[in-house]
Amino acid sequence: MTPKPFYLAGEWRTSSDILPVRNKFDGSEFASVCRASRADIDEAIGIATQTVPQTRFMPAYKRSEALMYIAGTIKARYEELSRQLALEAGKPIRTARTEIDRAILTFSVAAEEAKRIGGELLPMDIAPPGENRVGLVKRFAIGPISAITPFNFPMNLVAHKVAPALAAGCPVILRPASATPLSALSLAEIIHASGYPRGGFSVVPSTTSAAEPLITDDRLKLLTFTGSPAVGWPFKNKAGRKRITLELGGNAGVIVHHDADLDFAISRIVAFAFGYAGQSCISVQRVFVHSSIFQDFMNRFLPRVRALAVGDPLDEKTDVGPMIDEPSAAKVEEWVQEAVAGGAKVRIGGTRKGSLMMPTVMTDVQAGMKVCTQEVFAPLVTIVPYDDFKGAVKAVDDGEYGLQCGIFTRDVKLIWYAFEHIEVGGVIVNDVSTYRIDHMPYGGVKQSGFGREGLKYAIEEMTEPKLLVMNMA
Repeated sequence: MTPKPFYLAGEWRTSSDILPVRNKFDGSEFASVCRASRADIDEAIGIATQTVPQTRFMPAYKRSEALMYIAGTIKARYEELSRQLALEAGKPIRTARTEIDRAILTFSVAAEEAKRIGGELLPMDIAPPGENRVGLVKRFAIGPISAITPFNFPMNLVAHKVAPALAAGCPVILRPASATPLSALSLAEIIHASGYPRGGFSVVPSTTSAAEPLITDDRLKLLTFTGSPAVGWPFKNKAGRKRITLELGGNAGVIVHHDADLDFAISRIVAFAFGYAGQSCISVQRVFVHSSIFQDFMNRFLPRVRALAVGDPLDEKTDVGPMIDEPSAAKVEEWVQEAVAGGAKVRIGGTRKGSLMMPTVMTDVQAGMKVCTQEVFAPLVTIVPYDDFKGAVKAVDDGEYGLQCGIFTRDVKLIWYAFEHIEVGGVIVNDVSTYRIDHMPYGGVKQSGFGREGLKYAIEEMTEPKLLVMNMA
């Protein structure tokens, strides 16, 4: 098995530092990649810096054409990329295809946004000194950026950093997650052939220490990171003068009020509490159900969870595959046992087989338990009854995270109350917290980070408004 080279500014390079890539279901090594050194990354930063004039002043239509080529080529390689994603991430093949669909959309929307990076005309004559003057504001690419991505969406979360950078005209150096580097390297193959300037993109799988310049080097103008709070927040202190965007996870809450469409709510919660083994920042983790419908909810919900197929991601019937590794599953199993010792009840699941964590439903939990306060990032959901909607809103809002939440109700007054009082980046009504269309602003508050993704909003982070004032007298 020949290790796959990394991609440095248009050049494929090998190294003696080899990273194995394992099938997350059976643990077998099915591929390997060469890792970049600190010197390689320093070189990539230097080339990216030199490439800024090419990318910044590349005509918008050419940036758009490159992005459309990328979207089209991903579509042409649909099954190949889906299978690769399923193997490296342990994602059920049907879910992997959905991620590839989303990546196609992300690059397609970026192609449109590349043509819509505008500015504004400012009225200057609001006071006598502004008479006979015209003000213009135009956005310019800020320069080279670094992107560090997680394992759980190795194609589409990469796309959410790379696509707006290419649209804005910012060279980007990407460090993919060590557990899932293949999708990013496949994307490099596609971008290589897209017509985008060669120095404008690099993919550098690397050790944490080798990647340090991606955080600290002042030649980089923005660091965009998705991952855990424990890793992400220290970057803020190390980033120096550069901008930083952090998306750091959550423990999303969903409220099911007594007027909800119960069948629809249950179908969505089952799909997005356990899909991809719950390994999504906005996966449904905490569900609050009005006490008047609580038993009816449980009677319908539990059979749906029991019916989920757990197993090989490449099996078309599989609903829930393995977690990213066995230690992650073992940690969740330990948290379940701690909660049970504190009085919580396991209604379904609670055990694992290697890295396969069984879909788990818990009740009688207490607010301070780890399964409630921490990001479980696993196929586990807690169900809690409530009597007062405002109390449920307070329970959803309680804690350190604030990414997205979901509310099922037809009452507009309750919807508005939740919108005003839950401190999150997004409130999703009559759907789950996991709902996301790739053009919408996405990001969190509190421990969940700051800054926004979503193509238009990420482009704003990656560009700087510049003012031109002309005296026309």
